[in-house]
Amino acid sequence: MSKRKKITIVGAGNVGASAAAWIAARNLGDVVLVDIVDGLPQGKALDLSQALPILGSEISITGTTDYAATKNSDIVVITAGKVRTESMTREDLLSDNSKIVGGVVRQAAAYSPDCALIIVSNPLNAMVHVAAEASGFPKHRVMGMAGCLDSARFKYFIAQAAGCSVEDVDAVVIGSHSEGMVPLVRLATVRGKALPEILSKEQMKDIVEKTQQGGKQVISFLKTSAYIAPGAAIMEMVEAIAADSKRVLPVSAFLHGEYGLQGLFAGVPAVLGANGMEKIIELPLTKEEHSAFLASCAEIQETVASWEKKKMN
Repeated sequence: MSKRKKITIVGAGNVGASAAAWIAARNLGDVVLVDIVDGLPQGKALDLSQALPILGSEISITGTTDYAATKNSDIVVITAGKVRTESMTREDLLSDNSKIVGGVVRQAAAYSPDCALIIVSNPLNAMVHVAAEASGFPKHRVMGMAGCLDSARFKYFIAQAAGCSVEDVDAVVIGSHSEGMVPLVRLATVRGKALPEILSKEQMKDIVEKTQQGGKQVISFLKTSAYIAPGAAIMEMVEAIAADSKRVLPVSAFLHGEYGLQGLFAGVPAVLGANGMEKIIELPLTKEEHSAFLASCAEIQETVASWEKKKMN
């Protein structure tokens, strides 16, 4: 019998706890919740543990403020950082969260030098750059969770407009995890039928706008960031790596010339398995789609450049 995977989640707030709950429900591995606030990870872990008999899950969930408990984790998820409020953009979080993410990644990497790192903190793509530098890991073991969430929102809005099951929708979002993201309408399908053959241009435009504003709309209601869907998106990535399933999922991955870009973490479809991000899938983009993708990635480059400048001062 194979040993259960060990999954550390740094940050026991709404997103981290939600991810832990989804991971427990899928029985993916033992979970360690870490947070700087004493009592928070312990309380969340105890609450989640008491749900295990209902879920029929055999994993263990530990809450701690001590990174020693994370030793030899297979996967480390970073959700730590300040949360975006209604008046903020993801980029507004850059200064504070780059310090937080860099610090927690260094601690986690010291105890789990062979783990795969999944970054969730915002501004997402820039924080993946921060994590890659702080950990010193090979780029294939550092990735960001955004595309899974953005694509899930895209699929949901398509299903709503088409009046079909979400299971029948295949669609992907690439680029930055911001309002500049690129939902690929032309490549979206419902049971193999191209979306432009099913919906009007007005409907598709509305879906794109809803997808791009999906996180902002949740904030307008909750006055804090979404956490249930992000938690599920984290679980989807964790499952692919833990099970070595070779699933193609949209993640923030390091580009080595793919899509005409070099040295940048950006949202693209990639094969996830035991080695982390194992292969980037290059989609056949039109000139307009590629231009939109490059414009979206220019936002990432600008944010990363801003972080590099702050780091130098």
